[in-house]
Amino acid sequence: MTCKVSVIIPNYNYAKYLEERINSVLNQTYTDYELILLDDASTDNSAEILNKYKNHPKVSHLVINEKNSGGPFKQWMKGIRMAQGKWIWIAEADDSAKPAFLETCVRNAENHEDVSFVYTGTQRIDKDGNLITRPFLYWERWNPTGEACFPGKAFAEYNLYWQNMVANASSVLFSREKALTLQEEPFWQWRSCGDWMFWFRMALQGKSIIEVYDKLNLYRVHHSQTQWGLESGNLYEEYFRVITGMEKYLPEVSAYKRRLCHGFCYQYLRRMASKELKKRLQKYYRETFSSSPTLDYLFLKLNFHLRFLPFVLAARKDWLKKK
Repeated sequence: MTCKVSVIIPNYNYAKYLEERINSVLNQTYTDYELILLDDASTDNSAEILNKYKNHPKVSHLVINEKNSGGPFKQWMKGIRMAQGKWIWIAEADDSAKPAFLETCVRNAENHEDVSFVYTGTQRIDKDGNLITRPFLYWERWNPTGEACFPGKAFAEYNLYWQNMVANASSVLFSREKALTLQEEPFWQWRSCGDWMFWFRMALQGKSIIEVYDKLNLYRVHHSQTQWGLESGNLYEEYFRVITGMEKYLPEVSAYKRRLCHGFCYQYLRRMASKELKKRLQKYYRETFSSSPTLDYLFLKLNFHLRFLPFVLAARKDWLKKK
């Protein structure tokens, strides 16, 4: 199959949402795509649902694992290697999309130079599909319209370094060629923050990152997504690894900015109920950042109280925004 876009639906135990997700892809106004269906040894009736689509003309691959791979990002790369398209859309199995998602992303990807990825706005929904109206995206504060094009390296340094601006993988169309250059990277083995490191490395691969200020992606928020990572501490450990990993690629980031970012990391640990887990993660923090978490946090608090001064740095001051 030759096509412009490869849509990958990686699934694990989301039988409840699978038909809605698959149909949201099949109902796209843009039609030059293949559909790759992957199941990571689900224990519900996902395989039964997926098999209903195995003979659909858009479905190029249906692979149901006999054994669970142990992490979601391994399935991403498995699908990327199978893909034939120039562009990849990881359409997470529990999410959905508006019909114009692909058409909008492809148009923007093709109209700019050397694009690593395009991502749209996201509307959150709950487990029953009801809209969650509370602001979610960093740019909702100033309500831009249309789209913006940012230099890849600058977007990595000024936006992604502070937080994962790409709130949900289902909102992104990215370059297959650029993704394949990263296929041996260790973050594919991670469980919680591999996507953040992937977007950062992708941003460094090309000249352009495109933000589309239209909520064309529907991101389903429910309890299961991050609970294991929070309870085990894995999410925090990978969070720290992302920050130090990015700093290796951004040696120009000042010591001031690094310490602020480290203190920002630590503030999440302070609210932990489990003393044992908190103690373990404090030790991991010291080993990762070679600094005192308490002193870094106090530095962050002092900086916050002085944020009204023009020379005092803050994430919101640092972010690249549409002009």
